Amino acid sequence: MLHRTIVMPAGRHTASLIFLHGSGDTGVGIQSWIADCFDGTGDKQGFNFNHIKVIYPTAPPQPYTPMNGRISNVWFDRHKISYDTPEIAKSVDEMSDKLIQVLFSIIAAEVKAGIPPSRILVGGFSMGGSMALHLGFRNHLDLGGVFALSSFLSAESTVYDSIIEHQKTENSMPELFMAHGTKDPLVLFEWGKKTFQKLTSLGVKGQFHKFKYFHEIGFKELLMLRNWIVERIPNDTNS
Repeated sequence: MLHRTIVMPAGRHTASLIFLHGSGDTGVGIQSWIADCFDGTGDKQGFNFNHIKVIYPTAPPQPYTPMNGRISNVWFDRHKISYDTPEIAKSVDEMSDKLIQVLFSIIAAEVKAGIPPSRILVGGFSMGGSMALHLGFRNHLDLGGVFALSSFLSAESTVYDSIIEHQKTENSMPELFMAHGTKDPLVLFEWGKKTFQKLTSLGVKGQFHKFKYFHEIGFKELLMLRNWIVERIPNDTNS
């Protein structure tokens, strides 16, 4: 079981959101970073919702090759941070399976409480966004949406193959929100844009936004994401 931080809604819980942190971070860390983005802005809501439970899991520690094999909280391993470098499929699948087990328990609890998978969103920042793309478009196609901030998929990602296989039997897929900083020196803007273009060429419906950010989360980006979240899973007073 992964450690996770949970922020309950102010009102009746009718939807859920799972937010995955970037490499080397924690659920508490990404939650704090998001809160800091709203400090001093006058926005009293922040990233809190009247009806949405926000869940911040922490990735399990494992050796991470880009850090010379040092232990870090990461969702999967990779050879290096590069668009053209193939995924380490075994690592992605193992980490995905571990997180899926957690998601299954979360989804099962939400469904038992009367919340359908279509009212559950998954997303994240950097590596967390990449993991969310794997989860939403490989394993949990019944979710309400996926978001990825400053994230990318490898050029030959297994996600694309999974979408093509899925199209043979069904057409519905989660909607997508992606955003990226044009000054990002770690995960290049072009990688995120190419990822979005390839996903949408395969039938994924979504939106892509650019900001004058480095490798970071920003206030304007979070406002736009917050609006998208509420559009995807609005406050259902009849549920």
